[in-house]
Amino acid sequence: MADVATVFHWSPAAMDPMPLAELMRWHARALDRFKAMNTPAKAR
Repeated sequence: MADVATVFHWSPAAMDPMPLAELMRWHARALDRFKAMNTPAKAR
């Protein structure tokens, strides 16, 4: 939950009612977004 909260700026209360499967989908999206924001662009 912490990674989802950090990337999307959501409170734990906003995520609490989510089923685990939905939380895991958001986790995958948060990971993708974090990697995109923190991976240097390839040199041309």
